[in-house]
Amino acid sequence: MDIVQKQDQRTGRRTRGEVAQLLTRSATHPHGIKVRLATGEVGRVQALATEGGAADQQS
Repeated sequence: MDIVQKQDQRTGRRTRGEVAQLLTRSATHPHGIKVRLATGEVGRVQALATEGGAADQQS
């Protein structure tokens, strides 16, 4: 999963990791679903990573 953390919103820098917890209660959100990664980092989902390592864009 690729996320953008709050401090990286202006640059769009993505962080890749495994989702540990969903933090957004609704199924959709205009800014992206907020998640916590296994490493503890929190951000909004930008793309789903495939097994090969590539990321599929999500809108």
